[in-house]
Amino acid sequence: MSPLVSNRSLFRFEIPLRRCKRRPQIDGTLDGWNKDYLLPPLMRLDGKEPWGQVYVTWDEAGLYVACRVSGKREALRCDPRYFWKGDNLRLCTDMRDARQIKRASRFCQQFYLLPAGGGSQGTEPVGGSAKIHRAQEDAPPVPEGRIDIAATAASTEYVLTAHIPGDCLSGFDPGEHRRIGLYYMLEDRDHGQQFLTVGDDLNWWIDPSTWATAVLSE
Repeated sequence: MSPLVSNRSLFRFEIPLRRCKRRPQIDGTLDGWNKDYLLPPLMRLDGKEPWGQVYVTWDEAGLYVACRVSGKREALRCDPRYFWKGDNLRLCTDMRDARQIKRASRFCQQFYLLPAGGGSQGTEPVGGSAKIHRAQEDAPPVPEGRIDIAATAASTEYVLTAHIPGDCLSGFDPGEHRRIGLYYMLEDRDHGQQFLTVGDDLNWWIDPSTWATAVLSE
């Protein structure tokens, strides 16, 4: 029987976000992505094993994000118009880490990264931003095409890499604000959902207080 409350929901997590020693290439491979950039498998606190790997690192030019999903049977299905359906990685950030707020400020953003769904044939990776539901104030929209993204797909896995520029991160200032709010939701047609802290039942897409704190570390 599944517990009524997940173990992860009982904690407030603080994790290091390592600065990249060398800027990783956005080429759809994990070459140059150090294991220090892997986000911790917090789902093990709930007795679950990760089926995807999610990497995040940073420098003054912004955030670098990657993921690998293995053990796939279904073909990729992605549509930027409905980015929350099918295969997708969503990343939420709060550049002020306001841990007590229940509704997003202008420093909070949601990004979606899709391994397919772009281009004229719908086979190219695509990245963008979306408003956070019930936000007190919306962050500035990210212009189309500003997120650099690449992906490679095989019959049983895909790898996605992306760069979110610093000027697309509302309030990004690693010199003054080292603590940021961070959350990810990785969804897959074969495996279901893998997430950093809490699932849909606790309204992570509305409530930044459910996210983790990431410390921009050297």
